[in-house]
Amino acid sequence: MYTGKIVFSQLMNHLPIHTFRRCVRRYRGEHWIKSFSCLDQYRCMAFARITYRESLRDIEACLRTQNAKLYHMGIRGNVSRGALADANELRDWRIYGDFALPALTIARLYKCRRQVELFFKWIKRHLRIKRFFGTSENAVKTQVRIAVSVYVLVAIIKKRLNIDASLYTILQVLSVTVFEKMQLIQMLSENENIRYGPTDSNQLNLFD
Repeated sequence: MYTGKIVFSQLMNHLPIHTFRRCVRRYRGEHWIKSFSCLDQYRCMAFARITYRESLRDIEACLRTQNAKLYHMGIRGNVSRGALADANELRDWRIYGDFALPALTIARLYKCRRQVELFFKWIKRHLRIKRFFGTSENAVKTQVRIAVSVYVLVAIIKKRLNIDASLYTILQVLSVTVFEKMQLIQMLSENENIRYGPTDSNQLNLFD
């Protein structure tokens, strides 16, 4: 029986943490910050993106029901909608903008410019952001950039683990298993043949 890390923690293990911290330092993201770091903010927002949360209150309620697991998710600060709202409003969105694209080395994953263009069109159609967590330009840009980085992270994991399932299927599986203690590659491999939502004709084959 697998007794290791929960699925969400395994996902976050694929983040290039040193690159993320460089982005934070570049824009002084934690200047005068004593709690609820940029990484806490990112992980909470990534959780929201993966599990399709619809508001800051929704994020807070869901994470607080799993309070005992927050440390294992890498979240060290106190999770509250106030802390999230302040972070989204006040921390420079460029931290996540810089991190979302070059930091995750998209160019190495795809063979030609045309595939990159198709990939971003796919992202635009599938981000499924129903509601923005904040109305300021900074908050909106922060949410979009984090959402993009989460999709790219999942694409990287798909390639690294050699998973045949579509990105759509992987994201659907992850949305209901983030707190499970099961090896990520085993869970995703077992769900490779499950069909969710759009048919294959609507999916991009990014990893030929």
